Parts: sequence; structure tokens; C-alpha cells
Amino acid sequence: MPHPRISAIICTHNRDEYLGAAIDSLLHQDFADYEVIVVDNASTDTTRQVVEARMPHPQLHYVYEPTLGLSVARNTGAQTAQGHILAYLDDDAEASVGWLNALWRIFDGDEQVAIAGGKVTLIWPPGRTPPRWLSLNMSGNLGAYDLGNQRVFITEPGLTPRGLNYAIRKDFLERIHGFDPNLGRVGKNLLSNEELYMTQKALEMGYRVIYDPDALVAHNVAPSRLAPSWFMSRSWWQGISECYRDRIAGRAGWRQLRWGGERLVRGLYKAIKYLPDPAQRFENLLYAYGQVGYLLSALRGLLRPTSS
Repeated sequence: MPHPRISAIICTHNRDEYLGAAIDSLLHQDFADYEVIVVDNASTDTTRQVVEARMPHPQLHYVYEPTLGLSVARNTGAQTAQGHILAYLDDDAEASVGWLNALWRIFDGDEQVAIAGGKVTLIWPPGRTPPRWLSLNMSGNLGAYDLGNQRVFITEPGLTPRGLNYAIRKDFLERIHGFDPNLGRVGKNLLSNEELYMTQKALEMGYRVIYDPDALVAHNVAPSRLAPSWFMSRSWWQGISECYRDRIAGRAGWRQLRWGGERLVRGLYKAIKYLPDPAQRFENLLYAYGQVGYLLSALRGLLRPTSS
């Protein structure tokens, strides 16, 4: 049989309460030529049963990956996939019916497109509304992503498509040796920046990265993430991720302490400046807190350079 055009991949770890809806959204696409791969990343809940309940569907495949880590699971999905385009959907997200069709239109006929993604809206838990301390920028930490209603050619890595709604050309991924296992979530840590790093590599190599609002996905917001403590943890790991990305980009050294220190002061200054505004105040406190994580990670790298 010929290979499918797209391999839609869900990497999952202990999220059986959302996984079924994510799979179902992929099994009801208006695009025919695709497969669905669920990579079970060392789950200990009922993940396998959720997938097996849908296994009679001929396009659905199950793979178990025992080594914990999102980037590891993504690489396992890529190695299993037969499609030329890999479309990653988070296990707590739901794709619109035209998601794969919109992604295929981006890649079809343009070999220079390496990465693409689309708009992400949020699904709030029943009976919950956004807290007053949540700024528009902070909603991006929950997965929200909107660059407008027109296609955008991304030129800044910081605007990269979100990993929960993320497509990449398979031969490009192979060319750069897959996702970096030192970036991306591992269990409960919140390491990130793997998509940002991939976009940076793609742009440096002359590829195109595209946002298209028609590739629409909705992301479920877990109730546990509507707590300030979750955002604090997220910012801490963001700082550590940024430090690692600077290191692998050749920007390691004592200058990291200057950069992190300047950003820490800037965040604290803005937190005081916006004291009457709870959302802006908290956003800048989070930014400053993330720089503490960055600085401590940079110090560890300086004191133990052979372990970096």
C-alpha cells in the first residue's frame, strides 16, 4: 500500500481523561490520506485501554515508548510514521475537522516549508473562567496562540507554532537528527523551547516556517493550571530551557549572568510599575522568577562545564 501523506501523532503520558477526545478529533478529519499514531510514553493509567477501544479503526496505531520524555516520544512517533508530513497534536487538545487538510495545503507544492502550525483556542474547565490575574500574554503558557486571520511567514523563532498544534516535514526532522531530548517535558518538569529551537534551525538553514489560522486546534485547560503556583513552575523551567538553548547555540559563559541579571531587574521594575494591575504585575513577576532559574542554571554550567 502507498504511504499516507500525513502521519498525525499524539504523544501521551498519563492523560487518559483527555486522550479519547484528542484521538476522536483525528479520526473524524475531512482529509482522507493519513494515519494516526498514539505514542504511549510510559503511562501508568488507562491510556492503553483508551487507545485499544478505538483500535478497530484501520488508520489508528499504538506504540509504547518506555523512556520518559516528550522529545523522546516525538522521535519515536517520527520513526514509526510513514507519512512525509508529521502533524503533532497534544493529548489534551482537539483538532478541528479541517486541521490536516489545512496543514497539507501549507506543505503541498512547497518543499521549502519545514514547519507549520495554526491557531490555538482554549477550552476552560466546566464552570471556570479566566482569573483576573491572567494576562493575555500568560494565556500563551496555557497554549493559546493567535497571529491573526491571515497566513504568516514566521521570521522570529519566538513566534514559532505551538507544540500542541505542530507539523514538520519528516526529511527536515531527519536532517537535524530529530528533537533534542534535552528540551521538552520529561514527566512533571516543564522544560520547553524545543519548537523554538527547531524554528531557529529551520530559518538558519533557509527553510520556511508558516502559521495558518485554518489549522485550528482547541486546547483543554486543566484545572490545576489555573493556579499561580503552576505558572511559577512553568516560568522557572522556561528560564532553565532558555539557558540550555543559549548553551547549545554557543552563547554560554559569564555573559549569561549579565543577560539574566539585566532581565531579572527589568522584570522586577515592571512588576512595581504595574502594581495596581494584577495581571501585568503577576506577568512581570513570573518573568523575573524565570530569570532566577536561568541564572542558577547558568551558574551550574559555569561551575561544572564538562556536564553541560
